[in-house]
Amino acid sequence: MVEPKIKMNTIWYKNAKGDGRIQSDNLKTKIAIPVPKGGSGEGAEPQQLLISSAVACFTMTLAYMLDRKKMPVTGFFMDTEGTVSQGGHPAIAHHPHVVLTSDATKEDVAMVEELIVQADKDCHIGQLLKKAGVPVDTQGKVSIESGEDVTSNYIEEHGLDW
Repeated sequence: MVEPKIKMNTIWYKNAKGDGRIQSDNLKTKIAIPVPKGGSGEGAEPQQLLISSAVACFTMTLAYMLDRKKMPVTGFFMDTEGTVSQGGHPAIAHHPHVVLTSDATKEDVAMVEELIVQADKDCHIGQLLKKAGVPVDTQGKVSIESGEDVTSNYIEEHGLDW
Protein backbone atom coordinates (compact mmCIF):
# COMPACT_ATOMS: atom_id res chain seq x y z
CA MET A 1 0.00 0.00 0.00
CA VAL A 2 1.32 3.43 -0.93
CA GLU A 3 1.16 6.01 1.82
CA PRO A 4 -0.53 9.29 0.83
CA LYS A 5 1.86 12.14 0.16
CA ILE A 6 1.90 15.08 2.49
CA LYS A 7 2.43 18.24 0.51
CA MET A 8 3.44 21.48 2.17
CA ASN A 9 4.25 24.92 0.87
CA THR A 10 6.79 27.17 2.56
CA ILE A 11 7.65 30.81 2.07
CA TRP A 12 10.33 32.88 3.86
CA TYR A 13 10.39 36.65 4.05
CA LYS A 14 13.60 38.67 4.26
CA ASN A 15 16.71 37.51 6.11
CA ALA A 16 17.28 35.61 9.39
CA LYS A 17 15.31 38.29 11.26
CA GLY A 18 12.35 37.69 8.95
CA ASP A 19 9.77 34.98 9.25
CA GLY A 20 8.10 32.33 7.18
CA ARG A 21 4.90 30.44 6.67
CA ILE A 22 4.17 26.75 6.28
CA GLN A 23 0.86 25.68 4.80
CA SER A 24 -0.69 22.33 4.02
CA ASP A 25 -4.25 21.03 3.65
CA ASN A 26 -5.08 21.32 7.37
CA LEU A 27 -2.12 23.26 8.71
CA LYS A 28 -1.13 26.88 8.50
CA THR A 29 1.53 28.30 10.78
CA LYS A 30 4.09 31.03 11.04
CA ILE A 31 7.74 30.07 11.61
CA ALA A 32 10.76 32.10 12.71
CA ILE A 33 14.29 31.75 13.93
CA PRO A 34 14.41 32.20 17.74
CA VAL A 35 15.71 35.55 19.08
CA PRO A 36 18.72 33.95 20.87
CA LYS A 37 19.86 32.66 17.46
CA GLY A 38 19.53 36.06 15.78
CA GLY A 39 15.98 35.72 14.48
CA SER A 40 12.79 37.66 15.03
CA GLY A 41 11.19 35.01 17.24
CA GLU A 42 7.83 35.88 15.68
CA GLY A 43 6.75 32.37 14.80
CA ALA A 44 7.10 28.75 15.83
CA GLU A 45 10.65 27.50 16.09
CA PRO A 46 11.76 23.98 15.10
CA GLN A 47 11.66 22.55 18.64
CA GLN A 48 8.09 23.80 19.10
CA LEU A 49 7.06 22.18 15.84
CA LEU A 50 8.74 18.92 16.81
CA ILE A 51 7.08 18.87 20.23
CA SER A 52 3.70 19.86 18.75
CA SER A 53 3.96 16.84 16.42
CA ALA A 54 4.44 14.59 19.45
CA VAL A 55 1.52 16.30 21.22
CA ALA A 56 -0.82 15.94 18.23
CA CYS A 57 0.12 12.29 17.70
CA PHE A 58 -0.37 11.32 21.34
CA THR A 59 -3.65 13.27 21.59
CA MET A 60 -5.16 11.73 18.47
CA THR A 61 -3.93 8.24 19.37
CA LEU A 62 -5.51 8.48 22.83
CA ALA A 63 -8.76 9.98 21.48
CA TYR A 64 -9.03 7.15 18.96
CA MET A 65 -8.41 4.48 21.62
CA LEU A 66 -10.90 6.01 24.05
CA ASP A 67 -13.52 6.07 21.29
CA ARG A 68 -12.81 2.48 20.18
CA LYS A 69 -13.21 1.21 23.75
CA LYS A 70 -16.36 3.33 24.14
CA MET A 71 -15.08 4.96 27.30
CA PRO A 72 -17.51 7.45 28.91
CA VAL A 73 -15.27 10.46 28.27
CA THR A 74 -16.48 14.05 28.54
CA GLY A 75 -13.12 15.26 27.23
CA PHE A 76 -9.48 15.54 28.08
CA PHE A 77 -6.73 18.09 28.15
CA MET A 78 -2.99 17.87 28.43
CA ASP A 79 0.04 19.83 29.47
CA THR A 80 3.26 18.96 27.70
CA GLU A 81 6.65 20.21 28.72
CA GLY A 82 9.49 20.18 26.27
CA THR A 83 13.02 20.95 27.28
CA VAL A 84 16.13 21.34 25.18
CA SER A 85 19.50 20.76 26.84
CA GLN A 86 22.62 22.85 26.22
CA GLY A 87 23.62 20.37 23.53
CA GLY A 88 20.30 20.84 21.77
CA HIS A 89 18.83 17.49 22.86
CA PRO A 90 15.08 17.65 23.49
CA ALA A 91 13.02 15.82 26.12
CA ILE A 92 9.24 15.68 26.23
CA ALA A 93 6.84 15.05 29.13
CA HIS A 94 3.09 14.67 28.51
CA HIS A 95 0.58 15.08 31.36
CA PRO A 96 -2.85 14.11 30.00
CA HIS A 97 -5.96 14.44 32.18
CA VAL A 98 -8.99 12.45 31.03
CA VAL A 99 -12.37 13.35 32.51
CA LEU A 100 -15.04 10.64 32.61
CA THR A 101 -18.79 11.04 33.05
CA SER A 102 -20.22 10.87 36.57
CA ASP A 103 -21.51 7.33 35.98
CA ALA A 104 -18.05 5.94 35.13
CA THR A 105 -16.98 2.85 37.04
CA LYS A 106 -13.68 1.92 38.70
CA GLU A 107 -13.17 -0.44 35.77
CA ASP A 108 -13.59 2.49 33.36
CA VAL A 109 -10.95 4.46 35.26
CA ALA A 110 -8.55 1.49 35.20
CA MET A 111 -9.14 0.99 31.47
CA VAL A 112 -8.45 4.66 30.70
CA GLU A 113 -5.25 4.51 32.76
CA GLU A 114 -4.17 1.53 30.63
CA LEU A 115 -5.12 3.36 27.43
CA ILE A 116 -2.95 6.33 28.39
CA VAL A 117 0.03 3.97 28.70
CA GLN A 118 -0.90 2.23 25.44
CA ALA A 119 -1.31 5.52 23.56
CA ASP A 120 2.25 6.41 24.56
CA LYS A 121 3.43 3.09 23.09
CA ASP A 122 1.32 3.38 19.91
CA CYS A 123 2.00 7.02 18.98
CA HIS A 124 4.18 6.77 15.87
CA ILE A 125 5.83 10.16 16.33
CA GLY A 126 6.63 9.44 19.99
CA GLN A 127 8.12 6.08 19.02
CA LEU A 128 10.19 7.68 16.27
CA LEU A 129 11.50 10.25 18.75
CA LYS A 130 12.31 7.54 21.31
CA LYS A 131 14.25 5.58 18.67
CA ALA A 132 16.22 8.78 18.02
CA GLY A 133 17.10 8.97 21.73
CA VAL A 134 14.59 11.62 22.77
CA PRO A 135 13.07 10.85 26.17
CA VAL A 136 9.26 10.96 25.94
CA ASP A 137 7.54 10.49 29.30
CA THR A 138 3.79 10.27 29.90
CA GLN A 139 2.13 10.59 33.30
CA GLY A 140 -1.63 10.65 33.06
CA LYS A 141 -4.52 11.38 35.36
CA VAL A 142 -8.13 10.20 35.20
CA SER A 143 -10.96 11.85 37.09
CA ILE A 144 -14.72 11.52 37.20
CA GLU A 145 -16.96 14.48 36.43
CA SER A 146 -18.14 16.17 39.60
CA GLY A 147 -20.52 18.77 38.21
CA GLU A 148 -17.66 21.22 37.76
CA ASP A 149 -16.62 21.94 34.16
CA VAL A 150 -12.92 21.12 34.55
CA THR A 151 -12.22 21.52 30.83
CA SER A 152 -13.55 25.09 30.79
CA ASN A 153 -11.65 25.77 34.01
CA TYR A 154 -8.48 24.49 32.36
CA ILE A 155 -9.00 26.76 29.36
CA GLU A 156 -9.61 29.75 31.61
CA GLU A 157 -6.67 29.00 33.98
CA HIS A 158 -4.27 28.73 31.07
CA GLY A 159 -5.62 31.78 29.23
CA LEU A 160 -6.27 29.72 26.13
CA ASP A 161 -8.06 31.35 23.24
CA TRP A 162 -9.88 28.75 21.16
